[in-house]
Amino acid sequence: MSLKLLPSILFASVLFVFPAFAQPGAAPAAADKADVLSPEQAKRALETLSDDKKRAQVIETLRAVANASQPSQAAAPAPEPKPAIPLTADSLGAQLLLAVSEQVGEVSREVADVARKLTHFRAFYYWFVRTASDPSAYNQLLDIAWKLALVFICAFAAEWLVFRLIKRPVTLLEARLPQTARAPVQTLAISDPPSAAADVTAEPALHRRRLSLARAWQSLVRLPFVLGRLALELLPVLVFIGVATMLLGTGIGDLPTTRLVILAVVNAYALSRGLICVVRALAGPFGLFRVRAETAAYIEIWARRIVMVGVSGIAFANVALLLGLHRAGYAALLRMVMLVVHLFVVVVILQCRRQVADAIRAPADRVGVAARARNRIAGLWHYLAIALDLALWAVWALNIRNGYSLLLQYFVGTIAVVLIVRLATILVLSLIDRGFRISPDLLQRFPGLETRANRYLPLLRNIVSAVIAFIGLVALLEVWGVDAIVWFYGGQIGSRLLSAVVTIAIAALAAAAIWEISNALMDRQITALSRDGHYARAARLRTFQPMLRTALLCMIVTVVGLTALSEIGVNVAPLLAGAGIVGIAIGFGSQKLVQDLITGLFLLIENTVQVGDNVTLSGLSGTVENVSIRTLRLRAGDGSVHIVPFSAVTTITNSSRGAGNAAVSVNVSYKEDTDRAGQILKDIVAEMRNEPEYRHLIRGDLELWGVDKVDGSMASIVGQIRCSDAGRWPVQREFNRRMKRRFQECGVEIAPGAQTILMQIPAPADVAANPVPRRAAS
Repeated sequence: MSLKLLPSILFASVLFVFPAFAQPGAAPAAADKADVLSPEQAKRALETLSDDKKRAQVIETLRAVANASQPSQAAAPAPEPKPAIPLTADSLGAQLLLAVSEQVGEVSREVADVARKLTHFRAFYYWFVRTASDPSAYNQLLDIAWKLALVFICAFAAEWLVFRLIKRPVTLLEARLPQTARAPVQTLAISDPPSAAADVTAEPALHRRRLSLARAWQSLVRLPFVLGRLALELLPVLVFIGVATMLLGTGIGDLPTTRLVILAVVNAYALSRGLICVVRALAGPFGLFRVRAETAAYIEIWARRIVMVGVSGIAFANVALLLGLHRAGYAALLRMVMLVVHLFVVVVILQCRRQVADAIRAPADRVGVAARARNRIAGLWHYLAIALDLALWAVWALNIRNGYSLLLQYFVGTIAVVLIVRLATILVLSLIDRGFRISPDLLQRFPGLETRANRYLPLLRNIVSAVIAFIGLVALLEVWGVDAIVWFYGGQIGSRLLSAVVTIAIAALAAAAIWEISNALMDRQITALSRDGHYARAARLRTFQPMLRTALLCMIVTVVGLTALSEIGVNVAPLLAGAGIVGIAIGFGSQKLVQDLITGLFLLIENTVQVGDNVTLSGLSGTVENVSIRTLRLRAGDGSVHIVPFSAVTTITNSSRGAGNAAVSVNVSYKEDTDRAGQILKDIVAEMRNEPEYRHLIRGDLELWGVDKVDGSMASIVGQIRCSDAGRWPVQREFNRRMKRRFQECGVEIAPGAQTILMQIPAPADVAANPVPRRAAS
């Protein structure tokens, strides 16, 4: 930028920021004389550039002008890229993204401004380099160093001498210091009644009150001795200050800067010693409040660390300021020192969180709202303490006007909002639990109602808790000074977001109602069919139920999803078109899958198979366990599971369609009377029909078809017993067992399956008398 344009820019900046400077009608003249800058205008421009807020406002104004002028200067603007998600410009999603991006940008700018304000370490670096390279500054440091060493040596000597003198009085005070009394325990005499012991153990609150009073009285008794010991310990520190002051008055600190630097170091040492003495007087081994030796050592160690860092850092910052450090570097150094001190406090809080939590937590025998509140605070107190500690540092570091009063207001308001939200959550959740209790009469009418209600109870509790937490968050923002209610006015982004959430919630509620009503109606229909004895129809509906549920769920999810996308501003028309194209592509590319679906659909509609049927298909036999829209699952007799797709099914043999005839086929010896054997078989079936175990399985008498085959060794008798589909195999096995026993009892010989030839070799005498064998049997 050339120097010629600088006056115009300054003048334009002042006019944009302070339009009152420009008189009506003076704008053309100012534009014509933009190259001429009057002294008054230069003074105003200089004031504007010197102020951080005004300079930032000028920069924002110039940026806005530059952005407004870009479209007119661009010859051929580049086309805007199309978003990956089809969002319209005025949709809820686009406005929400824009609002979030603006808030993030604003917060990032504020954080950057705060960081620049808190970290002016460049000034400290420049001061250090200038001091190290300047010979006069170096000589000044040497002069301050030897004078400071001389003052400290003399003052330390005087302090050590006084410390030796007071050692004996301090020891005497420590010996006379009253020890802490034990906890008062009430003793009972032998003559006391038994109720006295009950009173001692039955009043723990009174016992604790007496113990507190005893401790307070003990601290009051120890107070004079503790104050005397504190005065004796502070005496060497006072002597140190007096000797150092006297030496500075003799002419050692002739230069003002040298004198002030030595005084700053002396005061820092004295203040550190005094604070440590006060800490020991309060919580030391001989302090006002008696604590354990381990706790006293812990308190003294951390007090030394905090005091040493804080006082030494502040003293160093003041010395650097006296030696030429810029005010901004001095402020940054002080902020950093105090930040380290506050971080030390954070470490102490984290190390003591369990002990303090145990002290806050309610006793185990106490119940109620107060006990639960104490237990809740015991688990969260360290978070609140850390937030308060860092907030105190931020208020001081940022120099916020009325910061501490605002911080107190925010702290109390936050606690009040959290308590109100917690109480509201407990009350509303208890009402919800009471509302979900189902009466025995209603439970008897609808057996599955309790299961369905308990399925939605956790989700409803979470949703209600989230809504109450959101309301609490808005109230918390209002307490913190953020005007969050404005976000939900008409036409604002919050109002549109809330409307979209309510619409989606109503759609989800309607979908859940349709889902539950449909399932309840199907279960009720199955129960009614089973109760009325329509087992086949019940089994058929039970087979269709998983597929109906799947189809209904897909439809509900699709409708609710499209409603949600439409509410947030997504154009669902391209999505529907893309889904249709994808569906066509899937249909052409997966013909086997389509064949499975269509075949399975027709098999189910025609009631070919049902769950529980014994079938044979594709060379596999078993019981149908599940029928989906695409596959059929069989459980074989050996326990193995067969998954058969419907496209592989060409023939189905179903043995569970109401009838299952038990086959009768027996081979008797050729010499047996077939009529007698057939009558025995009929008697066996008649006996089985009279027994309760087989009465409902057998539908008729034995249908004896007669002799089916005769040869030289046997005669085959065949027939059948009409049974139900469930009684075929039990009846046939029992019939075979009884037939075998009855034939043995009646002397009926069952023909063997193979021929056996028996030959007898005659004696020599018999051969001579009768050369032909006597018998050849088979």
